[in-house]
Amino acid sequence: MNSPKPELPEINKEDRTPLVDVLLEMLAWQQKQIDELAQEILKLKGETTKPKIKPSTMDKEGAPGSDDSSSKRKKGPRRSKKGNLKIDETQIIQPDEIPEGSRFKGYQDRVIQDITFQTHNIRYRLAEYITPEGLTILGQLPEDIQGGSFGKSLIAFILYQYHHQHVTQPLLLEQIRDLGVDISSGKLSYILTEDLDDFHAEKDELLKTGLSVSKYIHTDDTGARHKGQNGYCTHIGNDFFAWFSSTESKSRINFLNCLSQGKTTLYTLNTGAIEYMAQNKLSVVILATLENISVCINTAPDWCEWLDQQGIVKPRHRKIVTEGALMGGLLDQGISSDFSIISDDAGQFNVFDHALCWIHAERVINRLIPLNDSHTKAVDDARDQLWSIYHDLKAYKLNPVTEQASSIRQRFQVLCSTKTGYETLNQALGRMGKNQHELLRVLDKPYLPLHNNLSERDIRDYVKKRKISGSTRSDAGRKARDTFASLKKTCRKHGMSFWGYLKSRLLKLEGIPPLSEVIRAAAASG
Repeated sequence: MNSPKPELPEINKEDRTPLVDVLLEMLAWQQKQIDELAQEILKLKGETTKPKIKPSTMDKEGAPGSDDSSSKRKKGPRRSKKGNLKIDETQIIQPDEIPEGSRFKGYQDRVIQDITFQTHNIRYRLAEYITPEGLTILGQLPEDIQGGSFGKSLIAFILYQYHHQHVTQPLLLEQIRDLGVDISSGKLSYILTEDLDDFHAEKDELLKTGLSVSKYIHTDDTGARHKGQNGYCTHIGNDFFAWFSSTESKSRINFLNCLSQGKTTLYTLNTGAIEYMAQNKLSVVILATLENISVCINTAPDWCEWLDQQGIVKPRHRKIVTEGALMGGLLDQGISSDFSIISDDAGQFNVFDHALCWIHAERVINRLIPLNDSHTKAVDDARDQLWSIYHDLKAYKLNPVTEQASSIRQRFQVLCSTKTGYETLNQALGRMGKNQHELLRVLDKPYLPLHNNLSERDIRDYVKKRKISGSTRSDAGRKARDTFASLKKTCRKHGMSFWGYLKSRLLKLEGIPPLSEVIRAAAASG
């Protein structure tokens, strides 16, 4: 049910052909929805549904098994599969019988990889003494295990299984009990959600550091139920970092609040804030009043109280002023007004210098439902032209040439102004033309990606976790899920083992510096 619903065009009384086409397309669209809903009902009832059989790719150029020699993958150099393995034990095995006079030539090594799962319980006997003065002195536990009954290696294993391997809490409880650990479900829940301040602090540094060293970010959001209520998780990141935040809203105010995480001042009235309010058509009277006011407010309740004091009570006015003040706070903290936000066409992300994803833009055309051969040809021609422009943009990124930029802009304008016999396609192209600035930002900033695939890949792991474990039930649990999703994805971006990261932090091992330092080093070298 992803096809866009056809919209009724403005019809000339003398020519009703477009209306007939749109009505026929609407019927086709409704039939498709009915078929998909019918299949969903059968699936929910446990009955047989139509199998989804993908078309064969055997005859396509470059497909696996084709005769196109250019499609064959070149084999890389053979790697030593066991050359870097740590050897924990060596056993020498002699032949069963050694004939007399045989000469020893050496050994042939065979390395067998194995793993051992077993508990390692330590009993600390704290010596107790009475001093001559009658005072009692007692031996002290090692600092890293004080205040708990479980070692840091076990805690690292629990966090790794839950956040990295997506093992549900009931299965994780069963697993570690099967290994011989005596632990309650309540204590397991505590380990997963509480006493994680160091991890939360490092997660907060990811966003501050990532924004400070980046020219652009990707962003997207997805559903995230919490305490039985629908909510949203927002992703912010790029090649250097990934950061997740779950909230009850996915508004522009929420997105600006996400960008403001860790900032000392959230709401600021400055030149940037006033410009934003003017662009969004705030009342001239209110705008004139705010131009002469300088405000820096740290908390949302104080900000709401200030709005009330200024007599700004209409929801639309409060919304625009709040968005502007949040923008002003970000600008005041050092984010450039030229900072680029790459997203799909969701309106809440349209701040600063917004750039749109070409994959999402093309998807609108690809999902159309042509009614006849003429419509099909019009859609295919439009898609061919669109992808031709896309490939030229990719070439332009590698070698920016002013003349080529002008040619691409002209071709894009011609495509979006094309009138075909397919009215719904005309509407889709017209909407794309209105987004020309966002879709062609790469012509001014060749370093920008052309799509938002990075954000979709990053957030996919969060979606998988949500499907397996469902919603979060406590604020601490939601915060922990966001934190470890952020830390894990950031580790992956830098080729670091998340298991090694957890052991480094919990066991106080050297080798993995703070992730903020890793981000700065990667940005400096890249």
